[in-house]
Amino acid sequence: MSKNQGVDKIFLFSILVLLAIGFTMFFSASMGILATTNSAQFSSIIFKQGFFGIVLGLVACFVFSKINYKIFKKYALYIFCVSFFITALTFIHRITPIVNGARRWIFIGGFSFQPVALLNIGFIIYWATWLSFVKDKVSQIKYGLLPLLGILALIGCILVKQPDNASFLVICLTGVTMFLVAGGKFKDVCILGLVGIVCLTILAFTQPYIMSRIHTFINPADNSLTSGYQVQQSLIAIGSGEFFGRGLGQSIQKYKFLPVATSDAIFSILGEELGFVGCIAVLGLFLFFVFRGLRIAVKAPDTFGGLLVVGIVILITAQSFINIASTLGIIPFSGIPLAFFSQGGTSMLVMLAMLGIVLNVSKSVKI
Repeated sequence: MSKNQGVDKIFLFSILVLLAIGFTMFFSASMGILATTNSAQFSSIIFKQGFFGIVLGLVACFVFSKINYKIFKKYALYIFCVSFFITALTFIHRITPIVNGARRWIFIGGFSFQPVALLNIGFIIYWATWLSFVKDKVSQIKYGLLPLLGILALIGCILVKQPDNASFLVICLTGVTMFLVAGGKFKDVCILGLVGIVCLTILAFTQPYIMSRIHTFINPADNSLTSGYQVQQSLIAIGSGEFFGRGLGQSIQKYKFLPVATSDAIFSILGEELGFVGCIAVLGLFLFFVFRGLRIAVKAPDTFGGLLVVGIVILITAQSFINIASTLGIIPFSGIPLAFFSQGGTSMLVMLAMLGIVLNVSKSVKI
């Protein structure tokens, strides 16, 4: 038996706290742009993040929290196909110029967005639908492992070509987690891991930029002024923050020294200004976000709802932890944004819309 209640207020509170801290750090990091460019560009960036990302994102979150999540199951294939098609538009060079060596953004008029954000939710909805459909058969290779390999290979064809390997890794981690939660065998995951290692090895020897990143990760000092510059400056920022930080707004690295301080490296600014204590506090908030989100998944009234929540929560968390790990030099630099913090109005809007779906699932509590 189930009853309908309000959204999980504690989970909603964790979202709002992360948003508040994230925008505060984003505003602080943006001061580096104000000092090096002009006030008009600074105002534009703040407006896009604040209005298009947070204000419209919260509206989308509210709207999707009112839509019965079960309707997405009915249109799952169409949603995935549309999101896949939009992502494939990155191969049309007229609307996707090269930015930082990759074609990940679509520019139409004065508007730009990264379509992988749509592909993320399209994949989660479709994969949750498939897993809830096959149910007990997911442990069989033809119903579990092979479909997962197939859909990841399809997505990989686009994301690796862009290239956007970090986003592809996040989707892979999300898909595998959903597969295991649905009852997939760990042995099948090991097989998938071996396939991934083989593919990564082939890519490393055929794509020079991947080999360069691996070399930089192993020997960052060898390329401290080129490919290793980002990591070196990130570590300098975090290290100079020491235990309590320089103080909010007092970062030095955001002024010319640290590239993309408002997006990929924003955690470094957090470490410099708020120190070890601030970093641990933010990590704690993300862990609480995961815990509360997975609690909603466990209490979901059906398999589809539970898998949908697992996929959304794991995707956001995996993306965030990969960003933090690369900033700390634990893994090769990924270039993937930090959820709730990094610049990207469209990505923020889509993420908050996804969290609206989680809040809708939280209305139904199994008793």
